[in-house]
Parts: sequence; C-alpha cells; structure tokens
Amino acid sequence: AEVVDPALLFTTTAGVKVYNGGFGSAVAVDPNEPDVFYMLTDRGSNVAGTAANSIIIGKRDFDPQIGKFRLKDGKLYLEQVIDLKNSAGGKLNGLPNPEGMGASGETAYDLEGKVIAPSADGIDSEGLVRMPDGSFWISDEYGPHLAHFDASGKTIERINPFGTGTGGRKIPAVFKTRRANRGMEGLAITPDGKTLVGMMQSPMYNPTKAAVGNSVVLRILTFDIATAATKQYAYVMDDKSLTGVSDIVAINATTFLTLERDGLFAGNATSPATVKKVYKIDLSEATDISDATDGANGKLYGGKTVEELNDVAGLTAAGIKPVTKVLAVDLLKDLPAGVYPHDKAEGMAILPGNLLVISNDDDFGVVDNGASGFAQKILPLTNAVDRNRLYFIKLK
Repeated sequence: AEVVDPALLFTTTAGVKVYNGGFGSAVAVDPNEPDVFYMLTDRGSNVAGTAANSIIIGKRDFDPQIGKFRLKDGKLYLEQVIDLKNSAGGKLNGLPNPEGMGASGETAYDLEGKVIAPSADGIDSEGLVRMPDGSFWISDEYGPHLAHFDASGKTIERINPFGTGTGGRKIPAVFKTRRANRGMEGLAITPDGKTLVGMMQSPMYNPTKAAVGNSVVLRILTFDIATAATKQYAYVMDDKSLTGVSDIVAINATTFLTLERDGLFAGNATSPATVKKVYKIDLSEATDISDATDGANGKLYGGKTVEELNDVAGLTAAGIKPVTKVLAVDLLKDLPAGVYPHDKAEGMAILPGNLLVISNDDDFGVVDNGASGFAQKILPLTNAVDRNRLYFIKLK
C-alpha cells in the first residue's frame, strides 16, 4: 500500500523535489481502528556533507511528526499530522543536540552552506509505540532519548543517559557511547503496556570506535515505565557490514521480532541488496548485562566492555547468553508481491491474525549527490522516486 500524493516540502535550486514523505521510520497500529496506521518521520531530509562530520539539513525548521494514515482500497491516505512539541508546546526540530544532551558530533549546515547551531529541541525520531490512551513513546538516535508525547504531540517526559530531559529520569550511562546516527533505532512495548523495549541499531562505540571495529554485539534495553528500572541484553547481528537493526516489535512479554538490513537496493546492477531479514528473538534465557554501578562503559567482563567481546564466541567465553534468534521472514524472498525494492526497511507492527506490517523510510525522496546536496532517490527496480509504502506479510 503506497502513500497517496505526498506533499512537496520544497524544490532545490537544482530542481530536486523534497517530499513530506519521510513517514516510515516506524509504524504503529490502532487496535480500535485496524485500517489506521501511525507512521513516524525521522529528523528530516538530510545528507552527509563533504566536510568531516558534517550534515546537510534540507529544512532547518522541519518538525519531526507522526502521520495518521488510513488504508483504503490498497492506498494510504494522510488524515492527520501530529507535530512533535516540547513540554511548553513549541515545535521540536531535527537538529543535532548540544553537548550534555547527546551531541552527535555532527556540524549541521543548510543547503547554502551556513552553519546551523545545535538545538536542545532536536530529536532524530526512529522508534514508535502508541499507548491505549492515545499517547506515544518515541526513541531517538541523538541522546539516545526515550520521549513520551501526549496525543497532540506535546512532550510529557524525555529520558536520556544524561538526566537532562524533561522529568529528570535516566537510562544507563553506557548509552552515552552510542554511535552517531546509530542510536535507539527501534522501540517496542510489552503486551501488558508496562515495559518499553529499545533496540540499538549498531554496536556502540564502547569504549571507542577502534575497539569495536569487529563487533556485532548490540544492546537491547528494557525500561519499566512506572519505576524506571532497566535491564540490558546482548543481541548478535549477522554481519558487521550491515546497517544494523531497524526495529523491534513485541509478540509477548519475552518474544519479539527484529529487522536486520543492509543499506542496499534490490535490483542495483553493481551492489544489490542481500539482507532484509526479520528474526524472532527470545529474551527469556538471556543474561542481564546491566551494570549495578552504572559505570560509563557498563559492566566489564575480564576488563572488556560487552561490545569488545565482539561475537557469540566472545560472549559465551565471558558467561553471557545473548538473546536467541531464528529467521522469520526474508523480505527479499518472502513478499507476496515480489522482491522488497527499497534500501530501507525500518518499521514493523503486528496486526491481528499474525499479519506483519513493514514500513520503508523513503528519505523524503532524496539521497546524497556527493557534493553536499540532494539528488532524487530512485528505486532501481521500478525507476520511480521512492515513496512510503506498507507491506503486509502473513507470519508462519
């Protein structure tokens, strides 16, 4: 199901169209309205700059948002946009956070090459949970933050490893070591509505980037909403070359689905996609790797961080059981309508009847042109501009 007629945000001086679009970093369902889907944008249209650690922001005042879409006759129609706002009601933006709030180390520029200052109201929204009361929990890639928004999009609480969010609660300090732009990519909630489950996209730079160059060990964080009690588990992704894990969704209190992927397109002539896989994981026998002292690098094993243990063998030698993992769906083989054509499979939800929903991030219809600017994002399989879609797959 494709989104119908996405709005045009702006057109660059080179004629590249940037769409609003962007709904697909996560998807959540409404149990009372099975034809309604809530779809999340990330921080907005952006590409890497040619200068080191630079990012080009397409629209500096873009407000990350949730779109309420209704499925009708195989198409998705936008019914409502919920702008994300701070606790005072001011709109959030997608700009990097300042130091002490989860700075990404990126310097942001606009399309004219002017530096954009960091913002405490910046959020790179990636994971989405809708609560029975109509409020939303969102995870992000900056802090990483766990943020609670009311039904209108206003911040109720914002939680990070620094204690600088709204409300003052924290997640463990080790999450400060998250890799820039690879933060808490996925978010789920247990069926009882009590525990958030956050999925890191990639191995954290813990203690340093160089020390974890061969690591495939990611962290899962559970957060008790009432008490703020947390637990952590080790997750082993298939290969260090992958973009990482894009999302997590709950089946029951201890069983979840995760989505691992590369960053490639099916149909690309030189480097086609090879990994777009959904795994069923189980936390019930996994070791809680939490650090009771909440140290900067988390609990150490033989002087090494969990990330430095690198893989299953390293974890096992240290006495750590990672979450178990079995393949559930291969998006390059198991789609009823053919091969998954997008580079990014980013959101997941489960509908009644064991129906899995997958959303893609269309990046607002643009990609990096290699010269600190935008080019149109074209799907090799269809030769069309990438748009937000939902895919429906019956789970076995």
